[in-house]
Amino acid sequence: MSDRQIKIPSLADLQTHRSEKWRAFANDILPLPVAEMDFPVAEPIRRILTEMVTTSDLGYLGPIPEMGTSFSGFSKRRWGWSVNPQYVRVATDVGVAVVELLRIFTKPGQKVLYSSPVYQNFYTWMRETQVEMIDAPFKVDPASADGTGWSHDWDAIEAAYKNGIAVHLLCSPHNPLGKVYTREELLRITALAKEYKVVVISDEIHAPLTFKETPFTPFLSLGEDAANVGVAVTASSKGWNIAGLKCAIIVSQGEKMHEKLNELPPALHYRASLLGAFATVTAFEKGDAWLDECIEILDENRNLIANLISSRIPAIGYSLPHASYLAWLDMSKLNLGEDPGLALIERAKVAFNSGHIYGANGKNYVRFNFATSPAIITEAIERIARAL
Repeated sequence: MSDRQIKIPSLADLQTHRSEKWRAFANDILPLPVAEMDFPVAEPIRRILTEMVTTSDLGYLGPIPEMGTSFSGFSKRRWGWSVNPQYVRVATDVGVAVVELLRIFTKPGQKVLYSSPVYQNFYTWMRETQVEMIDAPFKVDPASADGTGWSHDWDAIEAAYKNGIAVHLLCSPHNPLGKVYTREELLRITALAKEYKVVVISDEIHAPLTFKETPFTPFLSLGEDAANVGVAVTASSKGWNIAGLKCAIIVSQGEKMHEKLNELPPALHYRASLLGAFATVTAFEKGDAWLDECIEILDENRNLIANLISSRIPAIGYSLPHASYLAWLDMSKLNLGEDPGLALIERAKVAFNSGHIYGANGKNYVRFNFATSPAIITEAIERIARAL
């Protein structure tokens, strides 16, 4: 669409960027791993950042009541979820937030449940807090109800609860599978958490980028039981592509959990960035139009990948993700060896994330960041096709 606000830069322009994505590889390698978008920052965010830099407003972050009110308004508009602005806390980023939450809800050696394959830094956070990692892996399921090709192993999840866990760490929506938990699935987890006195930490950073066919359900929107057992962690960083500004939020729903979170270190708030905090407020208050256009582009891109794979490399397994911009590609039929991601860098000069970093059951996969131009997506698939 020619009237779109989002104009994706050329590859040559992107190669001038200073982020990890564009500095980790030589220029002859097409980099599509790190979860950031190649889209220009939304104009309202650009304006507030420019104003603050121009006026030298670059001090320390202090009180910011706008954070709670802006997120409360966004969550109500987007998901029909009523959030108490007083129950929204600032953190440096989602990773720091999860680590600090694990520190108040667990002691070293206690058990934390997760389901692999899962975002690789879940392992980093659990190792940092010295908890015992308990995996209830997703099952490969071509007939999965949501069409992603993966299903929950409820027997393994329930067995973990019965055997004693302190925390259930959710990735919702799921990275890298692109799954969006249904209301019924989340209620099932809520019931288990209530019965076994488990805390659910729901990482909801990809929630703003959920596609229309699968509505997102915030964990804390599920009523009193969820409010008593759950904490949500999220940010504007994925939805509006501002991860480098360093700001996230921790959300509780009820008074009991809110009081428990008073145990978080006060410095957690002040370790966030002033620029990041006000960019986040702006995203939640004024970023809806940009976000809607972004999702339209991502929707086109996820379908473009399906069409390219079908026509050029049908041996690749791919199911449309229901959220965000991460394609989870099954490379097992391509005979690329133990690490398909490494093989594709060497043979095709395309960099994806190797699936094994998300868990052993991801070893035949790669994660493809498609938040870029159709031209770059097409070039990536063509490079792979030529290299096979």
